[in-house]
Amino acid sequence: MNPDTNPAAADEAAQEAPAPACVMSFNAADASGAGGVAGDVCTIAAMGAHALPVTTSILMRDTAEVFDHHEIDAEVVVEQARSVLEDVTISAWKVGFLGSAEVVAAVAEILSDYPDVPLVAYMPSLSWIEQEDQREPYLDAFRELILPATEVLVGGHQTLTDFLLPDWESERPPSARELAVAAAEHGARFVLVTGVHLQSRGGEQYLDNVLASPQAALTGEKFERFDTAFVGAGDTLSAALASLLAADTELQAAVGEALAFLDQSLDAGFRPGMGNVVPDRFFWALPPEEGAEGEMPQAQEAETLSPASDNNKGSSRRVH
Repeated sequence: MNPDTNPAAADEAAQEAPAPACVMSFNAADASGAGGVAGDVCTIAAMGAHALPVTTSILMRDTAEVFDHHEIDAEVVVEQARSVLEDVTISAWKVGFLGSAEVVAAVAEILSDYPDVPLVAYMPSLSWIEQEDQREPYLDAFRELILPATEVLVGGHQTLTDFLLPDWESERPPSARELAVAAAEHGARFVLVTGVHLQSRGGEQYLDNVLASPQAALTGEKFERFDTAFVGAGDTLSAALASLLAADTELQAAVGEALAFLDQSLDAGFRPGMGNVVPDRFFWALPPEEGAEGEMPQAQEAETLSPASDNNKGSSRRVH
């Protein structure tokens, strides 16, 4: 320390510095670092917010698949969150995989104490939970207890169809607006549906990503589909959206920015193991490629974003 520095003045200056918006994430521990609280912390930090990660369960997985998970006692989850909430003012919630119906109920009780804080809920594919008597009570609890507090429900098209419209019998898939109507019946205000399959007259395949309310599709982006598998894209998108809402960004603008962030994260994606590609949330910190010094991809220039259903994403991404 400089001997001439006044400690009191330094403390006062530090106190005056504006703190970043704080986002509390309820999600599973994922040792692969692709998603869960690890992915949320990276994404929230990359968006300029401060992450408050609450571990809700422990996933046994690698970058290719989930093998199992271990539940965490609901009281432990509550104690993690309450300890921080008594100290820190939060600006948004991100809810991912909560592990059990009991933890869903506990988290819902916490959320109910902060009705004005926006919540982004992400519904991943839970097909890896083979026991129906474990999966269905969890989904029922999420519908009944988390959706009423949800500002935006994020998920892949097929996953949200199975979750919101399990009895859908039409040969055509439901539209994003129809999914929003179903979500609204449980209290959610909007849905952000990813991986809506489209096909042009020329045979090219596209994936649409649509923000919808019960009244209409509001905004979205369509991108050409390519074959590269990603893991952690859904957690990245939802955490980015929560961070933007925490900064008081208008919803439709926040969705556009979150999709652009995911696009660039996937474009810089890397394969740390033998499984799928992991988004690089700190793509902006990478040195520019040769011949591109000083250039930064712009959202309007992003041509191929494919947050397909669930965790596996198809896209023409550079893998390194």
